[in-house]
Amino acid sequence: MKNYLLILILLSNLLASYDPRNAQAIQEYFKTSFRAKLSTNSLQRYYSDLSSLILDEKEYGIKDIQVVDFKTLKYIDAKKAFYVYKSHIKANYGKYSLVAFENQQDALLHVKRYKGEIIDFQEALHVKSKTIQSDSTFMQKRYKKRAIPMGKKLYEKLCKEELDVSEYLEISDLKTDLEEESLCGTLEKEYLEALTLYLWYVKRKGDLGIVEGQIEVNDEEKCPVCGMFVYKYPKWAAQIFYKHEDHEHHFSFDGVKDLIKFYHESQRWGNYPFATQANITKILVTDYYTSKGIDGFNAYYVIGSDIYGPMGHEPIPFEHEEDAITFKNEHRGVKVLPFKELSKELPYNLDVGKFD
Repeated sequence: MKNYLLILILLSNLLASYDPRNAQAIQEYFKTSFRAKLSTNSLQRYYSDLSSLILDEKEYGIKDIQVVDFKTLKYIDAKKAFYVYKSHIKANYGKYSLVAFENQQDALLHVKRYKGEIIDFQEALHVKSKTIQSDSTFMQKRYKKRAIPMGKKLYEKLCKEELDVSEYLEISDLKTDLEEESLCGTLEKEYLEALTLYLWYVKRKGDLGIVEGQIEVNDEEKCPVCGMFVYKYPKWAAQIFYKHEDHEHHFSFDGVKDLIKFYHESQRWGNYPFATQANITKILVTDYYTSKGIDGFNAYYVIGSDIYGPMGHEPIPFEHEEDAITFKNEHRGVKVLPFKELSKELPYNLDVGKFD
């Protein structure tokens, strides 16, 4: 009875907790969930699936990894657990399920009843790392069939005001605000999930696809300045291309601010002897209105507006000067600058809220 009460208390604490990568409710998928702390600040994060934990490990680094024992519903040391992969238990994310047990005998009994294979933690990391992209594609196809169309109808019917989804850096934050702030009214669980997926994948990222002319960033590219994965922020993506021997090499950034830091002092961020201004072949930045990649050298940048990027205040780029001026006036911007006036000091001033 005591253990049962402890589990109920734990579940009640997770009522409003969503996976930061896919927004699945931890309570709903508690039996297959993980938790870990970020290496940088020891913040506790909860994951409905191992693939989400792997993405956090790549981006932030994690420690103290625990997984829920599928039988006892207690958290156990993830590195010592026995995992059953590809059993007949329905997967909550992707094609194949993964469940954990503290005792090998429990894992063997599970295999006897539900099939599957027993693997250790390192093998689990390996197989889930290999299927992250295919699992994501599998889930997006599922979303397109039902959740996305439903979310679109809900958005058009219930959301009275235009929502600026670009301000959210994680899908779980968006879902939490929709629920707690009632941004589109009080929603049942299924409707909340559908609306969240529509806003995140369609309104924020563009119909689960690529905007024509959008800057192309693969899932492995990190900003050399801040270390964040750039693909998560398509609205802010920027790139510098350099001549490097007989080919071209590029760096991707999660905003123009970090691009400018790298442009002026590339060697501060790593050993890149070829990354000189003389070797630059082109710079691409994302037009804030169209989400298309444009020539960074000829763009116009709004400084000091009330719109924030992934790293706070950003020089916000536009292809046309009139668009930049309109945006500046509508969003309390301080000034519009051409690329040549984006000085070495500017990004550091923006970091502390100085716009002079």
